[in-house]
Amino acid sequence: MDIVTTKEVEKKLDDHELIHLIDVREVDEVLQGVIPGVTHIPLGLLEFRLHELDKSKEYIMVCRSGNRSGIAAQFLESQGFHVKNMVGGMLEWEGKVVQKNFD
Repeated sequence: MDIVTTKEVEKKLDDHELIHLIDVREVDEVLQGVIPGVTHIPLGLLEFRLHELDKSKEYIMVCRSGNRSGIAAQFLESQGFHVKNMVGGMLEWEGKVVQKNFD
């Protein structure tokens, strides 16, 4: 499984690269803030929401520390997706954070 650091993700966002982030934390965790543009899919729902993802895109998985996102990345890889795990997770994230709205 490929990995990416929080600094590398932050640079991609600063450079306005089109990246696809998936945050696999639970609802109560994402209420504390998310990386702008992230898609929220709790880890426990990932297998049920595969139809929302596109195998032609690369996804960067995000969680609190990098553990659950690693599990998610391995699962998605086994399903034929191109993924990277953001090591260090939100604990090491120093970039912009926005409030997640659940409409």
